[in-house]
Amino acid sequence: MTPRRGFSFAKSRGKGSCFPVLGFILLCVLAPVVFFLARGLYAADLDYISDVPRKQVSKWREWQALQDLKSLLSEEVLNVIVSSTNDLGPFSLDNFRKNLSASWRVVGLETSNSTQELNQPTHVRQEKPKMKDVRSSDGVPLWTDSPAHETRRHLIEKRREKRAAELVKKDNVVTVKLENAAIERSKSVESAVLGKYSLWRKEIENENGDSTVRLMRDQIIMARVYLSIARMKNKVELYQELIFRLKESQRALGDIVSDADLHHSAHGKIKAMGQILSKARELLYDCKLVTGKLRAMLQTADDRVRSLKKQSTFLSQLAAKTIPNGIHCLSMRLTIDYYLLPPEKRMFPRSENLENPSLYHYALFSDNVLAASVVVNSTITNAKDPSKHVFHIVTDKLNFGAMNMWFLLNPPGKATVHVENVDEFKWLNSSYCPVLRQLESSTMKEYYFKAGHPNTLSFGASNLKYRNPKYLSMLNHLRFYLPQVYPKLDKILFLDDDIVVQKDLTGLWDVDLNGKVNGAVETCGQSFHRFDKYLNFSNPHIARNFDPNACGWAYGMNIFDLKEWKKKDITGIYHKWQNMNEDRVLWKLGTLPPGLITFYGLTHPLDKSWHVLGLGYNPSVDRSEIDNAAVVHYNGNMKPWLEIAMTKYRSYWIKYVKYSHPYLRTCKLNE
Repeated sequence: MTPRRGFSFAKSRGKGSCFPVLGFILLCVLAPVVFFLARGLYAADLDYISDVPRKQVSKWREWQALQDLKSLLSEEVLNVIVSSTNDLGPFSLDNFRKNLSASWRVVGLETSNSTQELNQPTHVRQEKPKMKDVRSSDGVPLWTDSPAHETRRHLIEKRREKRAAELVKKDNVVTVKLENAAIERSKSVESAVLGKYSLWRKEIENENGDSTVRLMRDQIIMARVYLSIARMKNKVELYQELIFRLKESQRALGDIVSDADLHHSAHGKIKAMGQILSKARELLYDCKLVTGKLRAMLQTADDRVRSLKKQSTFLSQLAAKTIPNGIHCLSMRLTIDYYLLPPEKRMFPRSENLENPSLYHYALFSDNVLAASVVVNSTITNAKDPSKHVFHIVTDKLNFGAMNMWFLLNPPGKATVHVENVDEFKWLNSSYCPVLRQLESSTMKEYYFKAGHPNTLSFGASNLKYRNPKYLSMLNHLRFYLPQVYPKLDKILFLDDDIVVQKDLTGLWDVDLNGKVNGAVETCGQSFHRFDKYLNFSNPHIARNFDPNACGWAYGMNIFDLKEWKKKDITGIYHKWQNMNEDRVLWKLGTLPPGLITFYGLTHPLDKSWHVLGLGYNPSVDRSEIDNAAVVHYNGNMKPWLEIAMTKYRSYWIKYVKYSHPYLRTCKLNE
């Protein structure tokens, strides 16, 4: 039974499969025939199309693309295309797709070949373009635009070129504006870093050049925290391990600030420290305890920083007030040689000019020979007629011989120089001058020399600048007695010894002071240069008489009308306020606060280009302002003759120093 069933099944199966076999045979025979026929037709089409010039084919494709676009988009959308094309010239489908509103966009369609053809510059109209049907000699149709279309295309091309030129011009204007804005912003940050700075330091070769160092410091901090907690909880073994790893990391780190300077073994120490810190965290971590320890460490560090700042202030003040060895050597050598001269050789020529009011007179009060020489040398170098300039130099008894000897050896050309000793002004005594009387009092001596007070670096560091030794010298207060020192002069230009003259100053004598006594450059560009910075407005005498927002002005280059000075009794006004400030309740020590009070309402503001300040403390003074200034002033602690001077400004000063002079070479005064 089984074999018969299988046979019958096979038999019936063979009968049913006859027609599929015949179909397969026909497909194999007809497929090549169809292929060759289709190939021949395609070749014939290509031959036909190849006969049509490329330009006409391109136009035909454009027309075909337009038909495809009309089949995809509504009439409203095509109207948008036509209007946009008329206004803006050739239109791109990409722009159309970007700018079309969401309700008009065709969703779910890929970019077809016809769309790509539309990306080419072409003029699309709502209706089928009207073209003349011209046939070639072979009977092939050629399409050409009508004259109206040609004219329109030329206008569109011109409009497009014009718009492109306008956009390029607009881009140039915007670029110039951006460049100017960037330059203005860069001025505010120019040279903002104090001291030397190199762009090619190792630290910035890698953005995280000190990441390993910072990791080690963080590990040391956490080790100290857990060390304290371990001692508190009597974890002796862990405490000893932490101490060992802490000392090991501290020795490896030392004073290193960059990863490049670390020893290769540092990574092993970091790993070991990480393991012991992980162990300590598991055994000792308590959020409250750790937070408290970190807060205590932060407070300790803050106190330490505050103490170091006070010490730094003291040391900077000390460095600013000491005399460099080279300048001290120069003064001593000049003094010795001066007193070896016979009396007849100690006289300066042209002494008849000293009281001639028609000449240009300068008052310079200084105990620094080198600084005074720069002031005189720079003034004469930039003067149009040096023979009309007269310098009245007043110094103290210690430097009188050195100052005379320097200008005897280095006469300022045809200019006149006269040196005086302030100690020989017999009228300047404690009975006449309130400052001298106050300096002789026991309270002032207590304030200056701090008798009975702790002698530490940090004590009273905030008031160190008011304990400046220059306040003990009458050279600093002599500026309030100019008519007494020079009774026969009408005008005089006062100069500090830390200035450099860069232009001819004779124009200052022609400035109309409008009945004022003092001509000075105001310094009220910022709030801390106003009266409330220098005066105690909690005192009723100050509050009643002065405006706290009044502009301050600068000592250092001041033109004084001595006739008006005498009329208004400026020295008497100064004496009045100085007597009221015997206990220093109106202002701290110094000459600027009493100067602001004395000349209040009597100061004429000069143009700022006459006098630029800040070269002794401000690292970001605008270089163009310095170059255009008639006088640059190194006010502040960083004087140009000190080692702490800012090197970026020092060149303005050193070019007027005669470093080739034998005295300067002997005393090792070099650039």
